[in-house]
Amino acid sequence: MRVLLVGVGGVGEAIAVIAAKRKWLELMVLADYNKARADEVQAKLKDDKKFPSEFIDAGKKEMIVAMAKKYGVNLIMNACDPSFNIPIFDAAFEAGCNYMDMAMTLSEPHPKDPFKKTGVKLGDYQFERAKKWKEKGLLALLGLGVEPGMADVFAKYAELHLFDEIEEVGIRDGANLTVKGYDFAPNFSIWTTIEECLNPPVIWEKGRKWFTTEPFSEPEVFDFPGGIGKVECVNVEHEEVLLVPRYVKCNRVTFKYGLGDEFIGILKTLHMIGLDNKEPIKVKGVEVAPRDVVAACLPDPARLGYLMEGATCAGTWVKGKKDGKEKQVYLYQVADNKECMKRLKCQVVVAQTAFNAVIGMELIDTGVWKGAGVEGPEAFDPIPFMDLMGEYGFPWGIKEW
Repeated sequence: MRVLLVGVGGVGEAIAVIAAKRKWLELMVLADYNKARADEVQAKLKDDKKFPSEFIDAGKKEMIVAMAKKYGVNLIMNACDPSFNIPIFDAAFEAGCNYMDMAMTLSEPHPKDPFKKTGVKLGDYQFERAKKWKEKGLLALLGLGVEPGMADVFAKYAELHLFDEIEEVGIRDGANLTVKGYDFAPNFSIWTTIEECLNPPVIWEKGRKWFTTEPFSEPEVFDFPGGIGKVECVNVEHEEVLLVPRYVKCNRVTFKYGLGDEFIGILKTLHMIGLDNKEPIKVKGVEVAPRDVVAACLPDPARLGYLMEGATCAGTWVKGKKDGKEKQVYLYQVADNKECMKRLKCQVVVAQTAFNAVIGMELIDTGVWKGAGVEGPEAFDPIPFMDLMGEYGFPWGIKEW
């Protein structure tokens, strides 16, 4: 497979590192607006022929198309903030390449009733173009990171192999990670974190379909495995709620994230003073987006690995019936930062996100996962994916009660 990797931040680097030793990978172009960053990752991989480094502006579709054609790639892998999804997605279609991302096109809140009704939903732009992708024989695989991605694979596995009836599919994410020397240091893109945490969370219910609620609503305590323990989780906008109901028969879908009171307080403060705004404003004659200022003031998550301690757990809780009996399961993956740094030299959150995309590449390249159109991970057989997780160093587990 020949891949154009657009975005070589923390997750992009981890994708390249994890894919580097896979026999199916012929070429991966490391393309980033920060060419020095792409060069740095290339040097780490020590193979400039297999991993050429290029400057790219992810907001310019024509540049992405030209680079895809220059290298004759089969797949464009979008590892950028989701604000760039539309030009990268459209570029793949124009270039005649398959496409993959880890977060779908952005939502827009309902203009009059944002905490009850949906406006433009996550992924609407992409799913509206599914017919054209299918007619062209191209595959756009959306949301194949850890959450969304692995969590969606787990949901499909539960439907096919563990339940006769599903009452609720609930994605639950928690961690006990700390960063030495920082009072506040997000371990993932703050741009994306602000977007998903401050937007109205989406819930899906059979008969009611998609609706929204207040940010950080419906708190619950969830007991995570891997030594993490009990963490309070709250509603957050996330792709699984938009993906799972398209493919899995159930009555309700939710996503809840263990953020913590301090983190929630900081996000609320950013919103209160307008620093979550992604639209540019003028500051002393210079136009700048407040959210970009926040991101620039914080440490780069890709460089925090040696200061981080602890583990993170991502997974899918499912409640329903099997053989007439009530049943609940939690399918999960626990990743430890120390182990990820030792094995990959990438911090745990970006590594746990990246390995799923690389497994997806392998399954597409080998023809195990195939098709055309715009699809989520639930559209494919979950077992080959889950079988590869252990081989990639990220084994899955299950709790049942």
